[in-house]
Amino acid sequence: MKAAVVGGGGYIGGEVVRLLLQHPEVELAQITSTRHSGRPLRVVHPNLRDQSDLTYVTDDEVEECDVVFLAMPHGASMKGVDRWSSVAPRVVDLSADFRLTDHARRERYYPGPAPDPIWLSRFQAGIPELNRDGLRGASHIAVPGCMANAAILALHPLAEAGLIDGSVLVDARTGSSGGGRTPDEGSHHPERSGALRMAKPHGHRHTAEIEQACGVPVQMSVTAIEAVRGVQVACHITPSRSVTERELWSVYRDAYRDEPFVRLVRERSALHRLPEPKILSGSNFCDIGLALNSAGDHLVVVSALDNLVKGGAGNAVHCLNIASGWDETAGLSFTGLHPV
Repeated sequence: MKAAVVGGGGYIGGEVVRLLLQHPEVELAQITSTRHSGRPLRVVHPNLRDQSDLTYVTDDEVEECDVVFLAMPHGASMKGVDRWSSVAPRVVDLSADFRLTDHARRERYYPGPAPDPIWLSRFQAGIPELNRDGLRGASHIAVPGCMANAAILALHPLAEAGLIDGSVLVDARTGSSGGGRTPDEGSHHPERSGALRMAKPHGHRHTAEIEQACGVPVQMSVTAIEAVRGVQVACHITPSRSVTERELWSVYRDAYRDEPFVRLVRERSALHRLPEPKILSGSNFCDIGLALNSAGDHLVVVSALDNLVKGGAGNAVHCLNIASGWDETAGLSFTGLHPV
């Protein structure tokens, strides 16, 4: 299968490129970047030195292929969806343009132009653990946001079991790569280094995706931490009735026992008893753990992932594997490193 990556000069696009170069069923045919057009891949992503002889082209130079990955800024995918759908029969979008199906929710979190409703209806939610049947044979796929994906995987089993009472507080922490490759004042090293900056106390856009997928009201805060990769979310939940840890673990085992990229963390050691993103760097895993207070009336579910892989590029490749009928783990076997 021939693939093109649009926006391959960014961090997410670069990770899509990295994964496709080692994918047994895919030939990476083209990569685009307006800024880097004509330059070799290795100059922009030096970790891929000697892995490919490809050079960047402009978006207008992309030729027909079998699948196109869109790693573009918000708004660009919806503007170009006609063009990209004519280039390839399968489109995998990593932006937020086609994630939200409810118009009112979209207007609240993403004011401005909305996607064409006909195109929107063609996109499948790119969450394999929740929408595997919808992804089989899918032609258009919308991959969720990184923090949204971590929170959705943490909350969905409990929501399905009716074990959440009222609103959930999602306390998220994210590394600097989540802000993209283009620097701003907040990502400038002297400003970012050593900081624990609450970037968004209320109203983060990923709230909309979590509410849509889980059907529960969410309050979300986001803190920027001194890390490059990684997302960790702590979901504070009031159970709808008295529960035990044994019962909760049973719910999660039933939900994820056959999932290749969700791992339940039940370690008893102090160091690794709850998920942490550091050991997930480069991998497509999401680790989930929990802590219930002694009264059984307050639960914290913690999930962690690499925002660029399971929170983006790896999830996109996983969706492609399902849509194409391949081994779901194809190209995604990297386990992460320890220590890092």
